[in-house]
Amino acid sequence: MRWYLKAVGPKKIIEFLLLVVFVIFFMGPLLNLAILAFTGKWNYPDMLPREWSLKWWSFVLSQDGIAKSIGLSFGIAAIVTALSIILCIPAAYAFARIRFPLSKFFLFSFLLTHAFPKMGLYVSIAVLFYKVGLMNTLAGVVLIHIINVLMFMTWIPTSAFRNVHTAQEESARDVGASPFRVFRSITLPMAMPGIIVASIFTFLNSLDEAQGTYLVGVPNFRTMPVVMYGIITDYPAYAGAVFSIILTAPTIILLFAAQKFVSADVLSSGFQIK
Repeated sequence: MRWYLKAVGPKKIIEFLLLVVFVIFFMGPLLNLAILAFTGKWNYPDMLPREWSLKWWSFVLSQDGIAKSIGLSFGIAAIVTALSIILCIPAAYAFARIRFPLSKFFLFSFLLTHAFPKMGLYVSIAVLFYKVGLMNTLAGVVLIHIINVLMFMTWIPTSAFRNVHTAQEESARDVGASPFRVFRSITLPMAMPGIIVASIFTFLNSLDEAQGTYLVGVPNFRTMPVVMYGIITDYPAYAGAVFSIILTAPTIILLFAAQKFVSADVLSSGFQIK
C-alpha cells in the first residue's frame, strides 16, 4: 500500500480527494432528494428508509395547483424559447456580420440584466407593466422571462455566426445562391450548435425563473418555482423532494441529451466581445 501511494504521488492523491469531495458535495443533495422522494417510512436513527413508496408522488401529482403549475411552467418556457429565437437570432446575425456604431456597447447592454440584483430590475418593470396593463397576464410573464434570457440568446449565437467564415458564404454567392439560401443552407447549419446551446439555456432559465413571475404573474400565473416557495413551508419534506426532482429533472435530461453541443469552447466563445 505504501509503495502504491509513493508510485502514484501526492499530487494525484490530492486531486483524487478533491474529486471525491466535489462529487459528495454535488451528488449528496441530489441523492438525499431521491431517497426522500421514494420514502414510505423513515425514522431516526435509521440510515435508510424502512419502507419505500410512491405515495408522495401520488400526493404531489394529485394536487390541482401543483399539476397546473408544472404544465404552465413548461408551456411558458416553450413560448419564451420560441419567441427568443425569432427575436434574437436576427439580432445575433446582425451583431456578427454588420459593423455599425456602438455595436459592442449594444451587445454589452444585454449583459446588464445579469450584472445587477434582479429584484430591483423586476420591481421597476412591474411598475411599468402595471401602468400598461400587463400585470397578471401571460404576455407580462413571457416578457419578463424574455428580458431575463436575452443575454443567452444574443451572445452565444453571435459567437456562433462569427465562427462561420465569410469565405464560405461568398463562395456560395459566387455560384449564384441568393443571400437567403446562403443563410439557410450554409450559415444557419454551421451556427446551429451554438443556437441549440442558447436555446437550451433559455428554456432552462425560463423554467427556473421565480422572482419575476412572482411579481408580475401572481396570483393568476403560478409556475413551479413560485409554487415551490409554498411547498417548502406548507407541505412535508417528502413532497418538497418530489417537486424538487420534477423541477430538476428537465435540466439534467436536456444537458445530457445535448452534451455534444454544450462544451467549454462553445460557452467561453459565446461570452466574448470581439
